Amino acid sequence: MPPIRRLLVANRGEIALRIMKTVREMGITSIAVYSEADRNSPHVLFADEAFLLGPPPSSESYLLGDKIIDICLAHNIDAIHPGYGFLSENAEFTRKVNQHGLTFVGPSPESMEIMGDKLSAKKAVKEYGVPLVPGLDEAITDVKMAKKVAEEIGFPILVKASAGGGGKGMRVVEKQEDFETEMARAVSEAEKAFGNGAVFLEKYMAAPRHIEIQVLADQQGQAVYLFERECSIQRRHQKVIEEAPSVVLSPELRKQMGEAAVNVCKACNYYNAGTVEFLLDENHDFYFLEMNTRLQVEHPVTEMITGIDLVKEQLLIAQGEALRMTQEDLKIHGHSIEVRVYAEDPENNFLPDIGTLHVYKAPQGNGIRVDGGFEEGMNIPIYYDPMIAKLIVHAADRDAAIQKMIIAIDEYEIVGFQTTLAFCRYVMKHEAFTSGQFDTHFVQKHFDPANLAEELTEEEAQLLSILAEQLLEHEPKVSGQATIPPRFSPWKLNRTS
Repeated sequence: MPPIRRLLVANRGEIALRIMKTVREMGITSIAVYSEADRNSPHVLFADEAFLLGPPPSSESYLLGDKIIDICLAHNIDAIHPGYGFLSENAEFTRKVNQHGLTFVGPSPESMEIMGDKLSAKKAVKEYGVPLVPGLDEAITDVKMAKKVAEEIGFPILVKASAGGGGKGMRVVEKQEDFETEMARAVSEAEKAFGNGAVFLEKYMAAPRHIEIQVLADQQGQAVYLFERECSIQRRHQKVIEEAPSVVLSPELRKQMGEAAVNVCKACNYYNAGTVEFLLDENHDFYFLEMNTRLQVEHPVTEMITGIDLVKEQLLIAQGEALRMTQEDLKIHGHSIEVRVYAEDPENNFLPDIGTLHVYKAPQGNGIRVDGGFEEGMNIPIYYDPMIAKLIVHAADRDAAIQKMIIAIDEYEIVGFQTTLAFCRYVMKHEAFTSGQFDTHFVQKHFDPANLAEELTEEEAQLLSILAEQLLEHEPKVSGQATIPPRFSPWKLNRTS
């Protein structure tokens, strides 16, 4: 297989920029694509070449697979990296890329199809002895029959969309009398979100931890696991804080879960980078949840503790090269934590709070990494995921990493809208997190938005006054009066006491 010389990144924002940095280091030409909303985005300016896809909505830009392939064919581009989201797990797009003689930096479409459907994934991994959550491992549409099965499994029950993700098409049913209503809602939501209303049933685990294993596999059949990531701090079934390694895994359990993840790769003939997700119960028994057949948002914490550039390994595997490491070569070095900086208001149920980045200053220092896709003065588009950046720290141990993260959050300045930084700082200082005694219900159990409120210090009040004065001078005037942008708080430090 010929080496990759010209690579198109079929994505936007922080992940596109992060991929292009590795691509540049490898001497490969990077090509960006962009929507009209992203015309002046950092990933577009950083790329060696860039091509407009269309209007801002992703359905008219970043999801236009055929147009992306046409750009590659017209400009001698030989490979596509999909990043995450958009077309990254679209088997049909991947198949078309391959059919046109282009290199797709990711797994085969067949692997995507097996793992993209939770029922086929369960069936595949079951043959390799990978533990599964007790439940019904086949699609069911008959409500009466499903209710009977649920009674046999025992309540509470989790109704899950077969083709689901991100918490869509998922319902927890606590009581028998609520089952029919909740199942109907799950089916309806799944049909709207995925065009597939198939659901299955699982025993609901009351206090699970979300542990995922990073894997790398080559096209020669070799696979390794790069240890785990703890992803239990979530809101709306979506991750906000990740760390590596997990505080609860013993070396023996880590090895068992890692080997199970490698078996998942074997179950679908997987190659390239992937993530196998597990639920871990209070008895430290683990169960297969799903496999993400792409690079994960939280991949930096794995890079920090292993010293391995996962994007570089992806590109080498896509070129047909064998893995450059064995399982024995891999070691854990220190501890890493990542927080996702979303333009969301944690005091208002984490609803999006987009606007203009009037002030944007990211923290710097040894062991601090910021993967971002925006700069000061930019507007945050309403059309895409509201993540501004990822803040990652690395230290010798977990306690040191927590303290470094608190300092980094305090040094992060974002003015223009609310962000999740205050919530993340709250988590870093909470006893449940520092002790390691938490699960996926942290927000429901421990988070009170009122705890984020604080009085401004005298110094902050002075800075507020200065900043407000400057904004009033530079904002456009209406009828002789300066106007402050709507929904804009002149000084929001995103800090907690």
